[in-house]
Amino acid sequence: MIRRAKILEIPEILSIAMACAKDMINKGIYQWNSDYPSQAAFKNDIQRKELYVLEINGKIKGMITITTIKDEEYMPVAWLTSTDNAMYIHRLGVDPEFQGMGYAQQLMNYAEDYAKVSGFASVRLDTFSRNKRNQKFYEQRGYQKLSDIYFPKQSKYPFHCYELVF
Repeated sequence: MIRRAKILEIPEILSIAMACAKDMINKGIYQWNSDYPSQAAFKNDIQRKELYVLEINGKIKGMITITTIKDEEYMPVAWLTSTDNAMYIHRLGVDPEFQGMGYAQQLMNYAEDYAKVSGFASVRLDTFSRNKRNQKFYEQRGYQKLSDIYFPKQSKYPFHCYELVF
């Protein structure tokens, strides 16, 4: 079941995020770290009703942020659709113990369906340029790679921006 996250679930969500960060770092992918994603980011997501969790048998297995807020870092990107009609995805993560079971696909299906039903023209996101698995995941879903942006607190390497136009 995918549903909105609750404030009391932040420790469990943060634990999954940190497990994901550790797993990526062990694979040489410095996309998430001890600073990102943060407890404050998840708290803001929940307060704005934008953080969703995948719950199976009473346990959270993954999360995704679905928002209409365009981050400042996205300003120079030449997006394919109008900014006032786009949805953004952030902080998609699945507990490493449960990766490869289609849970990320379920979370993305939910987000994309939500965007379509809500009348958005596209879904936008970014992923780390050194995370080839994520790039393949989004490209297989039909996302088009656009330009790069940088998050200096996360990495010296760029993040690729992607957009899926409906």
